[in-house]
Amino acid sequence: MTDTTTAPATATGEGPADARLLAAAARAVDAPDLVLAVSRRGARTVHAGGSAEPGPVGRERLVYELGSASKPFAGLLLARLVAQGRVRYTDRAADLLAPGLPVHPAVRRITLRHLLTHTSGLPGLPADFYPQAVPRWSTDPYGGYPADRVVRAFLRARPRHRPGTRWHYSNFAVSVLGHTLAAATGTPWEVLLHQQVLAPLHLDATRMRPGPAGTEAVGHRRDGTPVPALDTGGFTAAGAVRASPLDLLTFLEAHTGGPGDAGPPVDPTLAAALAEVARPVLRRGWRHAHTHTLTWFRHPSPYGPVLFHAGATLGQQAFLGFRPDTGLAVAATATRRVHRTDTFVATAYALLTETP
Repeated sequence: MTDTTTAPATATGEGPADARLLAAAARAVDAPDLVLAVSRRGARTVHAGGSAEPGPVGRERLVYELGSASKPFAGLLLARLVAQGRVRYTDRAADLLAPGLPVHPAVRRITLRHLLTHTSGLPGLPADFYPQAVPRWSTDPYGGYPADRVVRAFLRARPRHRPGTRWHYSNFAVSVLGHTLAAATGTPWEVLLHQQVLAPLHLDATRMRPGPAGTEAVGHRRDGTPVPALDTGGFTAAGAVRASPLDLLTFLEAHTGGPGDAGPPVDPTLAAALAEVARPVLRRGWRHAHTHTLTWFRHPSPYGPVLFHAGATLGQQAFLGFRPDTGLAVAATATRRVHRTDTFVATAYALLTETP
């Protein structure tokens, strides 16, 4: 049950070649719904398939949960607010969230940059998150932990390390960033993201809440059982974005400079932000082999550096990536819960790193 569509083919015939490549890659992934999509400087090829019966809306037009692949949206938003002069990367989060409130000295030193780059010293999730989450871990772990609890947990936190000294992936930290930017601008996160990122890039099928019936992809457990739509509670900035694969290509094309559906960004602050989020800012790991930008993982490949981010929810997965030097972008979505033997991310990553 597959469907492959190709945008107007390039003069070199890359469209048909990409169609065959995506069809072959799709055979490595088992999911009720699967979309693999590539763009070469705006020339798109999209493969949609899966083990489930297709519905009335094409899989490439359904809206999928991105999970942690939401973070590049948060990164671009912060970079644009900085370019506009509304905040600075060095602004201290506690001063913006609760000015004058006594907090631990380490918390006082945490900046917006620390929160976004996972160098704040905060754990992956607040310590008191787990007691309420474990009883409903497979159905709704985040919905019972609202925004005010995330903020309170941050203000009473005791970071494990001095901010800026170690990298530790943290949904907690990026969620705090979202609440901090909302406080600093006096604008709810959802509205702020729409005004600064989604609307300017014409991402009309990207949102943070489930849409009308029939427009949303349905996630599945490993056994094929459907799962309800994700409620991220107070962790919106870290994982609430949901988008169609076509919108994801548009988002990535903005980073590669390809034409896409949105056209080149005309606002200089958005152009500056897109350039800023692609710039390497830190290294980590053994011999500092892993490079990161403000919001993307950055790896070498035979065709130049690749920037990417993956995400997963209770029943869905997503992968976003692009090569700045060649204009290649890859977006992938699947509606089956991730498992340690899952091939989805490896398959999408190979499309990005092994494709000429």
